[in-house]
Amino acid sequence: MAGKRRQFYKRGWSHTKRRGHETNVNCGFCGRVVPKYRTFPVVKGFGITDPQLKREIGGDLPFLTSKIYACPSCARHRSIVQKNRNRG
Repeated sequence: MAGKRRQFYKRGWSHTKRRGHETNVNCGFCGRVVPKYRTFPVVKGFGITDPQLKREIGGDLPFLTSKIYACPSCARHRSIVQKNRNRG
């Protein structure tokens, strides 16, 4: 985790729509319904790294990725974001 830089978590939410209902999404970890502007997008995926298995399947396969959204509590718990300790 030393190579990755985590973004700081701050509660400065900004709404994405002027009027009407905000778009709600489900948290990909706990399933809670959260407004989309409060979530943190996370790209999850995997790829085959074993060279022998790659040869058997035949050539390069694209990484299988999906975009999920994490609610603020899951993002803090899973170290996707961290609290800004410099703020007073």
